[in-house]
Amino acid sequence: MIEVKGLRIVAGSPGGDAAEIVKGVDFTVKQGEVLALIGESGSGKTTIALSLLGYTRQGCAFSGGSVRVGGTNVLSLDEAGRRTLRARTVAYVAQSAAAGFNPARTVMDQVIEPALLHRLMTREAASAKAVALFRALALPDPERIGERYPHQVSGGQLQRLMAAMALITDPAVIVFDEPTTALDVTTQIEVLVAFKRVIKELGTTAVYVSHDLAVVAQMADRIVVLNGGEVQECGDVDQVLDAPAHAYTRALLAASAGREGLAASSQAAAAAPSVPLLEIRGLSAGYGRVDRHGNPAVRVLDDVNLSIPRGSALGVIGESGSGKTTLARVVAGLVERTSGEVLFEGQPLSSGLHGRTADQYRRIQLVFQNADTALNPSHTVAEILGRPLAFYKGLRGAAAQRRIGELLDLVKLPASTAVRRASGLSGGQKQRVNFARALAAEPSLILCDEVTSALDTVVGAAILDLLRELRRELGVSYMFISHDISTVRSICDDVVVLYAGRRVEAGQRRLLDHPPHHPYTELLVDSVPALKRGWLDAHRNVGNCALPPLSESASGEAEGLCSFRARCPARVEGQCNAVRPPVRVLPSGAQILCHRSADELKLLQPLRGAA
Repeated sequence: MIEVKGLRIVAGSPGGDAAEIVKGVDFTVKQGEVLALIGESGSGKTTIALSLLGYTRQGCAFSGGSVRVGGTNVLSLDEAGRRTLRARTVAYVAQSAAAGFNPARTVMDQVIEPALLHRLMTREAASAKAVALFRALALPDPERIGERYPHQVSGGQLQRLMAAMALITDPAVIVFDEPTTALDVTTQIEVLVAFKRVIKELGTTAVYVSHDLAVVAQMADRIVVLNGGEVQECGDVDQVLDAPAHAYTRALLAASAGREGLAASSQAAAAAPSVPLLEIRGLSAGYGRVDRHGNPAVRVLDDVNLSIPRGSALGVIGESGSGKTTLARVVAGLVERTSGEVLFEGQPLSSGLHGRTADQYRRIQLVFQNADTALNPSHTVAEILGRPLAFYKGLRGAAAQRRIGELLDLVKLPASTAVRRASGLSGGQKQRVNFARALAAEPSLILCDEVTSALDTVVGAAILDLLRELRRELGVSYMFISHDISTVRSICDDVVVLYAGRRVEAGQRRLLDHPPHHPYTELLVDSVPALKRGWLDAHRNVGNCALPPLSESASGEAEGLCSFRARCPARVEGQCNAVRPPVRVLPSGAQILCHRSADELKLLQPLRGAA
C-alpha cells in the first residue's frame, strides 16, 4: 500500500544554504498494517509522515526519492492531484484536535465537510455515516454529539471526532500524528481502544507517529526508528522492543525505562524544619460570579489540604479537569480562592497578587506547560531572561549579561543561546529557557504545570534530570503537576491525587506502587500503558482492569458526596450516594477519601509487585 524509497527533504531560506533534514529514507507498509514512526523531536517523524500526503512544511522541499501510495506516485502529482489524493486515499489526524476545529461551527458540520467539499456524498448520507463513525469510536450520545461546538466536548472526545473527520471519506491510508500525546492516561486508553477497533474493522492501513514506546507497542505491527532524518532500525514490534539491534533504539528504550526510576533522595525533606515551605488548608476555588454565600458559579477545588517541606517535591496528579492547574494558579496568586488558607513559610499569602509582598511574589514562580506560548517568539533569550533580572534584582548591562550566562549554564544551554530568538529553539531548549526565566528570580518554590507532557521521551528525561540537579544544587522545592504517573514517580517525594477538585488520596510516592489505593488512584495506575505488546487488549478484557465508563460530569461536589461514585467499581449503593466519605489511613500511610476499608479495597484490587 505504501512504498517510500530514497526520500530526501531539504529545508532552508530562499537564497540561503539548504540543509537536508530527511536523508534517503526507505520503508514499505502492507495493506491493513500499522507502521509506527518513532524517534525524538527533530528526528523527521512528522516530516516523513506528511510526505505521504504530498506535503512539506513552509521552507521545506522534496529533493529526491519517491513516495507511492496505492500505486500513485505522490511526489509527481500537481495541486489538483494532491487534492484528489487527500480526498479519498490518504487522511491525517493531527496531534492537537483543539487547533484543528473551528470554534464557531458545530462538530457535525466540520466532520462531514471533507465528504461535501469533494462531492462524495449528500449531506444526509454524510451525516448518517458520521453518526455511525461516532458510534464506532465510542463517543457518547452519537446521535446528538454532532450538534455541539468544539468547546462543549472533552479533549479525548475531540480527538476521536478528528478521527471521524479523517475516516468520513473512506481513505485507504490514515496518518496519526501523536494523537494522544496531550491526553491524560484514562482518556488515552479510551482513544487508543477506539482507534485500534476502527482500524481493524475497516481494514485501514495506518502510519502512527509517536515518541511513546508503550503506546506504539499497543498500536503497531512494525516500527521504523528514526534519528536525524535517517532510519536507524526497522522491524516487527517484538523484535525492536525486545531485541533492538541499533544503539539508538536501545537509548530510546533506556530513556523510557528511566521515567520509572527513583526520585532524588528525599533526605532534604526529612531534615526540613517543622514549618512547611507551603501549606494549604481547606482550600476552595472556582470561576465565575460568586453568590451571596461566597460560592463561585463553577467550583473547581473543594476543601484541598497539602503541605510541601522545604527542598522537597510534591506531585499532583489527576485527569484533565481535576483542578491541578487551578491549584497551581491559586498558589501563584493568578486565581483567587473562595475559602481556605495558603501559608508560605508559616505566613498567610494574600489571595491575589496585589496583596503579596515583593519577596513572596519573587519566591513563588510558575513554569507553564507550553513553552511555545509562554515565550515571546520574537525576543532573544537574553531579552527574555533580562526582564526578570531587572524586575527582581535590578540587574542591567554587564551584570545582567554575566547572570544570563550563569542561568544558561544552570539549565545546560550554551552561552551562544543568549542571542537566539525563542522561535528558533527546539521544544526542549524552549522549556529550559522557561526554567531559566523562573530561576532568574531565585525562587524557593517552582510550580511546574505539565512541563514535560509535550516533550518526547528523550528530551522529557533530560528535563527531569535537570530538575533533580537544580533541586540538589539550589535546594528549590517543586509542586509538580502532571497526568503522567511515570514522571511523578521519577521526580517527587509525595503525591496528592485530585479528582473533580477533591483530594481523594495523599501520601508518599511509594503509595503508587503498593495497593490498596483509592479506587480512582487504582484506575490511574492501571491506565498507564506497559511497554509490552498486547497490554491494551489484555487490559480491556480482564474484568478487574476494565476501564469504567467516563461520566459527562462529576456530581456530588456541592453536597460533599463522593464525586467518583458514578465511575467507581467499588461503590456501595445506599452509602456512597448518601453519606460523605470519611478520611481513612491505609497500611502504606496514605490518606484516602473512601467508605471502603483497606481490607475491602485489597480484596477488590489486583496485587502488584513492590517497585
